[in-house]
This record gives sequence, structure tokens and C-alpha cells, in this order.
Amino acid sequence: MRVDVDFRRDIAHIETRLNTIRTYNVEDGLPTLDEARRLVIDQIRQAKRDRVRVLKVIHGYGSSGAGGRLGVGLRKSFALRKKEGVVLDSIPGEDFSIFQPATMALLEAVPELKGDPDLNQVNEGITILWLK
Repeated sequence: MRVDVDFRRDIAHIETRLNTIRTYNVEDGLPTLDEARRLVIDQIRQAKRDRVRVLKVIHGYGSSGAGGRLGVGLRKSFALRKKEGVVLDSIPGEDFSIFQPATMALLEAVPELKGDPDLNQVNEGITILWLK
């Protein structure tokens, strides 16, 4: 009987994490920047409907080593979404570190994110969106 209780508690924890944090790979399918912007906006809307609190966007870093068109363009778009109040914050992957105040505030609000494999990894190919 004890095993069943522990198993149910573990499943509930996993389901909570899945409902709190979502990853979206926008670079899959090689969209143009305009297509990628639309796709991410759709993902933000869907995530909000699903009560997701964090959307990790994988946009890649680009093969040129200069950040790539998607990464640079999407990050500009994310800054606008923050100004518009669509997202609370956007944290570039290279700043997704316990040494950054914005990351620490996010980790306090969404503790499930503490186990994220990109935390403290300086991953320039992702951006973390903190949703309202």
C-alpha cells in the first residue's frame, strides 16, 4: 500500500511540473523569422490557456556563431512582449543562472524550474519566458 501512495505522489509532482513548464522548439522545421514569431505567439497564447507559467523557447544559436537570425529576432520580439505586458520577463539562456536576479525571482515563483537541465549552462540557443 505504501508504494501506491508514493507512486501517486510522484506522478502528481511530475504532472504539476509538466503543467507549469513547457518547452517549445521553434527552430524545428526551419521557419522564417516572421513564421517563428507567429508560432511563438501562438504557443504563448496556448500556454497561458493551459496555465503554464514558464515557456522555454528553443531557437538555436545559428550556424554562423553570431546568434542566428531566429535568436536575435525572437529576442527582440520577446522584449516587445514584455513591454506590452504579455510576458512578465524573458531570460536569455546565457543569463539563466542562479547568479542573475531575474532568474532567482523566477525560481522563487516557479521552484519546479530548479531542476531544469539548462539552468547555469550558458545556453545561447534558448530563451525562458515567464508568463503571466
